[in-house]
Amino acid sequence: MKQLFNIHYAVIALVLAQLLLSGCASSPPLDAAGEAQPVWPEAPALARIQYIKSISSAADVGIKKSLWARLGEFISGPTSDRLIRPMAVAADAEDRIYVADPGAKGVHRFDLSKGKYKLLQREKNLPLSSPVGLAIGPGNRVYVSDSGFGQIYSAAPGDKHLSPLVSDSGLKQPTGLAFDAANQRLYVVDAAEHNIKIYSPSGSLIKQFGKRGSGVSEFNFPTAAWLDSQGPLLITDSLNFRIQLFYPDELPLGQFGQPGDASGKLARPKGVATDRAGHVYVVDSMFHAFQVFDRTGALLLHLGEQGHGAGQFWLPTGIFIAPDDTIYIADSHNQRVQVFRYIGGNP
Repeated sequence: MKQLFNIHYAVIALVLAQLLLSGCASSPPLDAAGEAQPVWPEAPALARIQYIKSISSAADVGIKKSLWARLGEFISGPTSDRLIRPMAVAADAEDRIYVADPGAKGVHRFDLSKGKYKLLQREKNLPLSSPVGLAIGPGNRVYVSDSGFGQIYSAAPGDKHLSPLVSDSGLKQPTGLAFDAANQRLYVVDAAEHNIKIYSPSGSLIKQFGKRGSGVSEFNFPTAAWLDSQGPLLITDSLNFRIQLFYPDELPLGQFGQPGDASGKLARPKGVATDRAGHVYVVDSMFHAFQVFDRTGALLLHLGEQGHGAGQFWLPTGIFIAPDDTIYIADSHNQRVQVFRYIGGNP
């Protein structure tokens, strides 16, 4: 028995030693399967963007169903926290990830700090019609555009449901959203009206600009908007196959893009965002990829192809880039959000 104990102790000691050595060794970041995470461009080029993970359900971000949730499912039947057709994604400063999902008729809220999940819908759990846009506002309030109802909804972090923001919005097909924290204004892309409407945080219409056309400050079914603390307002002018840039006072700053089926061109541009270095990321559904440009429109990097693996997409749509350069892509028909990180330098 003593000899068996000594062998058992030796095995434990060996395992502990291996764990300590592996903790001290320098190695590339590993995924859950213990494999090196993909980076782009591939070696020998200097890596610029790194794959982190994919999110398809609450379990993918470490959120487990509570005892009360499991008890409720035992009584009322199972519920699902899986993404069905994610169209937009946003993350706030307190580790909450929101995913607008027309397939689920609501917005998934993954609260990583509290380990809680909630599907946000209207009061009394009434479904949304077509939630397609998200923005984070004051107090980490989330704003949601519903292109089917022609309405903007919002919820504070602790709210159990979404509330309508505007009573007489004049919105026909709201899609992209961007919140201007400096001036406390919410930009709303109205795809059917081919313009941009600007609201106060409480839902009062301040003004609007744009009309249908192909000239400067004109739009042809715009879809997305982006504004960070350092950069201009960017609008995806989808059927003009371009990105338009504006100063905070809505005066035109520039534009880039032209139609085509090659890298550097735009086919079905959707989401747009910028990282801390000012690079412009454009998600293109037809390319099943996203492309990175400088602000003059020079192509820096093309990432993606059709497929189901890491860095592959199937009709991606929305994008959100956090202040730490974490990149979230709504990979719509793959029913997931892919998470990447910009790891420095020029792509």
